Amino acid sequence: MLSRIFSCVLNGLDGSTTDVEVDISNGLPALNIVGLPDTAVKESKERIRAAIKNSGFEFPMKRITINLAPANTKKEGTHLDLPMALGLLDAAGVIKNDSVKDFAFIGELSLNGKINRVTGILPLVIALRNNGFNKIVLPDENAAEGAIIKDVEIYSFSNLYEIVQFFKGEIAAAPVQRKLIIEHNEKNDSAEDFSEVVGQEGIKRAFQIAAAGGHNILMIGPPGSGKTMLARRFPSILPDMTYEEAIEVTKIHSVAGLLTNYSSLVTTRPFRSPHHTISSIALIGGGRMPKPGEVSLAHYGILFLDELPEFQRNVLEVLRQPIEDEVVTISRINGTLTYPSKFILVASMNPCPCGYYGDSTHQCTCSPPQIKKYLSKISGPLLDRIDMHIEVFPVQCSELQAEQGSKSSLELKQNVNAARTIQLQRYEKEGILFNSQLKPKLMKKYCKIGNAEKELLEAAFNKLGLSARAYNRIIKLSRTIADLNGCERIQVSHIAEAIQYRNLDRKFWNP
Repeated sequence: MLSRIFSCVLNGLDGSTTDVEVDISNGLPALNIVGLPDTAVKESKERIRAAIKNSGFEFPMKRITINLAPANTKKEGTHLDLPMALGLLDAAGVIKNDSVKDFAFIGELSLNGKINRVTGILPLVIALRNNGFNKIVLPDENAAEGAIIKDVEIYSFSNLYEIVQFFKGEIAAAPVQRKLIIEHNEKNDSAEDFSEVVGQEGIKRAFQIAAAGGHNILMIGPPGSGKTMLARRFPSILPDMTYEEAIEVTKIHSVAGLLTNYSSLVTTRPFRSPHHTISSIALIGGGRMPKPGEVSLAHYGILFLDELPEFQRNVLEVLRQPIEDEVVTISRINGTLTYPSKFILVASMNPCPCGYYGDSTHQCTCSPPQIKKYLSKISGPLLDRIDMHIEVFPVQCSELQAEQGSKSSLELKQNVNAARTIQLQRYEKEGILFNSQLKPKLMKKYCKIGNAEKELLEAAFNKLGLSARAYNRIIKLSRTIADLNGCERIQVSHIAEAIQYRNLDRKFWNP
């Protein structure tokens, strides 16, 4: 007897429907799985056999062939256990219900018949919905994640026996409720606030600009000046995530297996801070079974690299392409995967090995060759891709003792949200979200400047020896400053402020 059950497989963040065809015929008892299964799928035959027997059903002692169609694409993951087991029971005449063909199934089986949680549920559910499936069966522990998606009915079960009883009409089950899950996960606020940072008003202004326009930022300063403290409070002033952004971020975290049993939608912007010993594969993504790296896990959020020169140079150089293209392409012998990487790069560093070059209160003990060698770990092309280079000075004792409080993150965020709203409305039909994503064609349309602004830019270009990329980034930065100030047109003051955020490399790169 032949049975056909539907499921899905992943290729990066994209899913494709898989038909699980099961045929039971006379012959020597055997269970064969065909259709390019990987090792995990091949091993499922033992899990299926034990799960069916331990759930109280009889395992057919006949020749069983399971085909995973289309047969020319590789099938990976243990989530095909459940559809294969149900296909086998359907072919054996246990279920006897044609409505099973209206459902798609995802789940891993334990030997006792329990349905285990799997990774990548969100992109799998989205792919199934896009292919016309609006009823999907998932493990209980994945129900909250799958129920995020609109126009889909999610049914969750804890074991194989319950599913069979459901399709035999012996028990009832209702779709998982979507609304309550999302409301529960939206209650997540950052505990770190800019009001805790004393002084550094100029740096806070720079972070406000970076948050409003999605600009990369590099802080240079001696130890104890507050670089890490400022960076860790940066997420508290980032614009609120839209539903579409939250879905895209959750898809990446789902594939990476970072969602807990009780979380569904990621509603706070990611903050990733890898250690400086990280490898290039861990940063960019890859591996034998390619997974998203830190640049993708920071999608629509922040990638914070503390003590930038301590990272290996070859690791830093792989950041060039994701910063520029906002995607990461991983090529392997079995195919090519693409992960998104629209992140804000926040980096910090000391100006020299001892950390006190240029500090008025401490004597630097480094020689010029040592300083040059230390700073040369960061290449010019990478530095050129960072929009803002700002110098962080130590806080004075009088500032620490001052009773007057600093602006809170909420106050700073209000201006950021206002500027981001302007950009969303402006670029509604352009396919971008913020100013740092502007391409040359769109810059000519939305970043028009007058003669006075052009003269200032030309003087800065010639005097500072700027590259064409740095020139364009100053214009994008000026556009963001104008948006924060509520100005429709870029003015000289906006250009001047943007230029000052590009001057630190001149001081420190020529010790």
